[in-house]
Amino acid sequence: RISSSLFPLFLLPFSPLTPLSPQAAMTKLGQWLCGLALLGSAWAALALAPPGLQPPAPLRQALLPLPVYLLVAFGCYSLATVGYRLATFNDCEEAAAELQEHIRAARADLRRRGLRL
Repeated sequence: RISSSLFPLFLLPFSPLTPLSPQAAMTKLGQWLCGLALLGSAWAALALAPPGLQPPAPLRQALLPLPVYLLVAFGCYSLATVGYRLATFNDCEEAAAELQEHIRAARADLRRRGLRL
């Protein structure tokens, strides 16, 4: 009886009448995890097929190490992206000048208060 009275409370967030909040939108991590789950399911269905539904040997030999190849490719892509972003990093001369001005003002204020630098 308790579970039947609480059942609608569990369905409330999934009700079509409940408006979607900005927090309910799928994040980039959620998108990646959904994509990986789909690819992983497809890979498992093809590579780990039941004995009666075995794919041909060359296809099976290519499918089994596929996750390792994809992981290596993702690592190479990540390193290339980080390297490119570091190579094209923009200097902010205005922000650097503003920071230097703040440092000069702080040093002047400390000197005025009697601190020797």
